[in-house]
Amino acid sequence: MHNLAEFFGPDSPLKAALPSFQPREGQAWMAEVVADTLGKLGHFVVEAGAGTGKTFAYLLPALQSGRKIIISTGTKALQDQLYHRDLPLIAKVVGRPVTTALLKGRANYLCMQRLNTVTEYSATDSLTDDLNAVREWRHRTISGDRAELIEVEEYSPIWPLVTSTADNCLGNQCPLYQECYVVKARRAAQDADLVVVNHHLLLADLAL
Repeated sequence: MHNLAEFFGPDSPLKAALPSFQPREGQAWMAEVVADTLGKLGHFVVEAGAGTGKTFAYLLPALQSGRKIIISTGTKALQDQLYHRDLPLIAKVVGRPVTTALLKGRANYLCMQRLNTVTEYSATDSLTDDLNAVREWRHRTISGDRAELIEVEEYSPIWPLVTSTADNCLGNQCPLYQECYVVKARRAAQDADLVVVNHHLLLADLAL
């Protein structure tokens, strides 16, 4: 296990992955307090400016804590950045195996059952193009997370037609339930050591 002061010091192993890394006193202090707070199951609030290194300052003690960790971000864009860029980088540097999962609300995942029922929209060329893109992507995706399909705009009218809501989801009565991306994502989150969510999903879960 890395000593936090050394990890964020002049000889940090982060330098190998981030040549621009510079020691920051505030970053090392924050990491120490986060580790202490996790150990005591306490509460800690910190505010720091951009470039302070907050992300790594909480990720490292979180990875070293041995506890089940949930990290929540303000936006889905930050959620994706944290999961796909920051977390793999620091996990590699730490060298500690950890099971992670990315979890979003159901509207962010392709529903194959609804996709199968979508009819052609020949009257709108752009919608037809988007539908064809989704159909092609269906055979490439592993997660079903629509953020992968950058060719289709986030607010394209096709998304409500090929994703589900709590009202129109068939649940375990769905013929494709075992292949459902939402179900798979939730199972992965249950088994993971560290789960990355966003505030909207976290607060909705707390409300329920």
